[in-house]
Amino acid sequence: MSASQPLFDATIEPDEDPTNSSSQFPSGNIGSSGGARGQTQPVVLTPGPPVGGPSGIEGNSGNAESGISGILRSSSHPMVLACLYLFRSAALAVYVLCGLFTDNYVLSIVIVVVLLSLDFWNVRNVAGRTLVGLRYWNEVDEEGESSWVFECRDPSRPANPIDEKMFWIALYAFPLGWLALFFVSLLKFNISFLPIVILALVFNFSNVLGFTYADRDAKRQWANSVSSGAFGLPGLGGIGGQLVGGAIRSGLSRVFT
Repeated sequence: MSASQPLFDATIEPDEDPTNSSSQFPSGNIGSSGGARGQTQPVVLTPGPPVGGPSGIEGNSGNAESGISGILRSSSHPMVLACLYLFRSAALAVYVLCGLFTDNYVLSIVIVVVLLSLDFWNVRNVAGRTLVGLRYWNEVDEEGESSWVFECRDPSRPANPIDEKMFWIALYAFPLGWLALFFVSLLKFNISFLPIVILALVFNFSNVLGFTYADRDAKRQWANSVSSGAFGLPGLGGIGGQLVGGAIRSGLSRVFT
């Protein structure tokens, strides 16, 4: 190889013009070219309450409040209905919680007995007569024999369905609570408070029996009034009306006895 011969026969070509590089590589902000793909609107995320979080708790409490207030608004005698549950709940609550506030046995007994007496009088003379139109009492005649006397409102004036339902729930539910406390006292050998529970059971079951028989007597009177209307039907006068009326009376009396 001669010294005058070049090392490379090929010629070195110059680099590309930098002004033409923009045709190969994109320039500017990313996503600014909207020719190939359409522009999309940005999605804005806003914070919200978690599912089942505090909003659910507030909703449940609101439903409970609306339920109680709704019952009182639907009642024809809201104050009587509120006092019915207040007296019955107060006697039960004081008996259960009296040991947490005082160790005075006599004071606890006096408070519970007073509340039980108020509850018994309120249910018998105020709540029963006002909410369901029923009343009962016991009379002793000259011969010394006692008899139950029942009083009911006119069947043409029915009671409010809400008042009637809430009255019977209170009448039957609270004696079950006192009965449960009676068995608890027996199992714990808590003999000192057992007389209070027995007194509460006597008061509560007296009202249960009295109003149950009063309600049955009211339905019997309604059945008699319905059967007596058979005499006014055309073609059922005389013996025929008596037979039909007796049949209706006996059939309805079997249903309500």
